[in-house]
Amino acid sequence: MIKWLARPVDYLPVWQDMQAYTSLRDADTPDEIWLCEHTPVYTLGQAGLPQHVLNPGNIPIVHCDRGGQVTYHGPGQVMAYALFDLRRADMYVKEYVALLESAVIDTLEQAGVRGACRKPGAPGVYVPDPAGGELAKIAALGIKIRNGRAYHGVSLNVAMDLAPFLGINPCGYEGLRTVDMAACGVRRTPTEAGDALALNLARAWQHRRSTI
Repeated sequence: MIKWLARPVDYLPVWQDMQAYTSLRDADTPDEIWLCEHTPVYTLGQAGLPQHVLNPGNIPIVHCDRGGQVTYHGPGQVMAYALFDLRRADMYVKEYVALLESAVIDTLEQAGVRGACRKPGAPGVYVPDPAGGELAKIAALGIKIRNGRAYHGVSLNVAMDLAPFLGINPCGYEGLRTVDMAACGVRRTPTEAGDALALNLARAWQHRRSTI
């Protein structure tokens, strides 16, 4: 099931709802994809280092239970929270990360963003920096697995204020450039990008389920 949450929505109640859904589900509980845009927030992963938060200003910081370091969420960025039962799909975490990244890459390619790719040792999706130089990050990934069931997911920068990324070392990398689809010359609304991303996620997940 794919559903949009209210927009924009605060991060904390969505995180709590994901935890509750995961804790209460059983072997027959359907997998779901939740889509949303958040009010401005920095989230710090379970092992996140506070020194990667440089200048948060008035943006709140939430220390959560996903993997990874610090990132920013805000309007104009679509969040796709994948509540998937990996154990039921007989899937390892490494395969799951690759599935999430592939769904983002497919979404970007379909929209006309060229050169979307992975970066070895740095989960997420990257594109050639429109300003030149090295690769820039366009999608961040962070997951949590509890009893074989995943929550959290992936964020895709669509058309947003990128300035808050300057207040952190994105995903723990000093000087990492962050871009959105608009900076790559592709105009989509968060709704359009979110619907496409969810469809690609659902297709990839269903394909995986059909092969076991």
